[in-house]
Amino acid sequence: MWIIDTFREYPSLAIFLTIGVGFLIGQLKYKGFSLGIVTSVLLVGIVVGQMDISIPGPVKSVFFLMFLFAIGYSVGPQFFRSLKGDGVKQVYFAVLMCVTVLVVTWGTAKLFGYNTGEALGLFSGAQTISAVIGVGEDTIGTLGVSEETKKQWLDMIPVCYAVTYIFGTIGSAYLLGNIGPRLLGGLDKVKAQTAELEKTMSQSSITNDPAFIDASRPVAFRAYKVTSDFFDTPKSVDDIEAHFKELGRRIFVERVRTSEGIAEVSTKPMVAKGDEIVLSGRREFIIEDESWIGPEVSDLEFLSFAAEDIPVMITKKTVDGLTVDQLRSKPFMYGVTIKKITRGTVSIPVLAQTQLLGGDIIEIVGLPQEVTAAAEKLGYIDRPTNKTDFVFVGFGILIGGLIGALTIHLGGVPISLSTSGGALIAGLIFGWLRSKHPTFGRIPDASLWVLNNLGLNMFIAVIGITAGPSFISGLKDVGFMLLFAGIIATTLPLLIGIFMGAKIFHFHPAITLGCCAGARTTTAALGAIQDSLNSTIPAMGYTITYAIGNTLLIIWGVVLVLIM
Repeated sequence: MWIIDTFREYPSLAIFLTIGVGFLIGQLKYKGFSLGIVTSVLLVGIVVGQMDISIPGPVKSVFFLMFLFAIGYSVGPQFFRSLKGDGVKQVYFAVLMCVTVLVVTWGTAKLFGYNTGEALGLFSGAQTISAVIGVGEDTIGTLGVSEETKKQWLDMIPVCYAVTYIFGTIGSAYLLGNIGPRLLGGLDKVKAQTAELEKTMSQSSITNDPAFIDASRPVAFRAYKVTSDFFDTPKSVDDIEAHFKELGRRIFVERVRTSEGIAEVSTKPMVAKGDEIVLSGRREFIIEDESWIGPEVSDLEFLSFAAEDIPVMITKKTVDGLTVDQLRSKPFMYGVTIKKITRGTVSIPVLAQTQLLGGDIIEIVGLPQEVTAAAEKLGYIDRPTNKTDFVFVGFGILIGGLIGALTIHLGGVPISLSTSGGALIAGLIFGWLRSKHPTFGRIPDASLWVLNNLGLNMFIAVIGITAGPSFISGLKDVGFMLLFAGIIATTLPLLIGIFMGAKIFHFHPAITLGCCAGARTTTAALGAIQDSLNSTIPAMGYTITYAIGNTLLIIWGVVLVLIM
């Protein structure tokens, strides 16, 4: 058949067919259920693989190394930053959680009599850590067993992964989002405790500003006509802002128009009845000001002035470790509003007691001169760009791969990180270096998304196509008891993690659930927890544990092969 012969002659076309159809199916949802991109790509690859298409080995490796470097780059700043300071308890939790995951999966594999390939597939699927497939395959390739045995093990990895991944994702989200709160005292109780924590973290002891709430609320600039009796005596800009502070709101006067024309606040104009002023601040407080100022006016000319919204990476030691409340009190933050805080790839709540860490990206809004002055005190202005530093990426993967390729022999057993493990470690180090010296090594979010998603799914597509011819027979060999084994390997570590977080580490329930999701690197579970508790507080426990979990669980791919 012409199409089959074409795919066999040009296997790259088969890969792109798998990617396209896999992404299409992975985006479909039915009553909240979705296979997910990775599982869909694998299953489509298995179907395409029935055409018996041979794909050169280096194709798979290149994309996988890109993916692992991107993962390390994303979590590097949080990984190294977490090794000191207040996050150490979460580091200990993540390490214990990852060890629990390894031991439970290894014990389950032994209980069911699985071989090395089956155990590796069970681990990668039940724990939803797809990168383990590549790391484990590399390690299997170094073992002193027959080529026939290696092939048998390698063929079983995608089979076991596909069977256990779906519950690994959906089961984790349901358990942490629904069962977890009930185990910690009941959903209503945990929601109330979370709301109380959010209220406590919103309280400011320095700026008397209750506006530290959901970061998704935008900053607004609005114009008002001054008609209130408060202005019978002309008031200075400082007088007006001091009055706002007495009302418990952090709002700034940005512009004034008198009978003589528009005046910038830097000229220290006086405001009297009949004048107009532009105020800036969070929208929910700005709209309350008609009561004592006067009616809002729609004046395009008056509101047409430059306001800047820029992301800044925190690199200054004088800011690292401050709470949002403490940062707000700094003179250089006058006129500047924090719109959003991003740690790694996760947005964390903008609350008064939220601690800012080196490597965090904070989005600030204000007049250009005010924003620029603040940015110089915060760190590096990380302006949006579409340019990726591929010198940094290329040499990073090269150096990591060379180190990972080094092998030592213990008792006749060859041990190495493998090139994939080396790429991950290199990504961690290079990502950390970028947070310390942000003038080089820039990988924009869009590029990082491509390296992460396309890198992983190209790798998974090749795995599926290669495993296609033997998938059905492999499924018959392993049996449907594998599904039950996957449920055990997914559920038991999460239950143990909830217990550890509550009884050993004494975390807040919302933080406990966020830590469990992070250590298991399951973003879907974080979303389920936040939806269940109607709060973004669980993200405070996710970022550090995610950095540790993403690193250790991938390395466990090497360890599992060796202990099996």
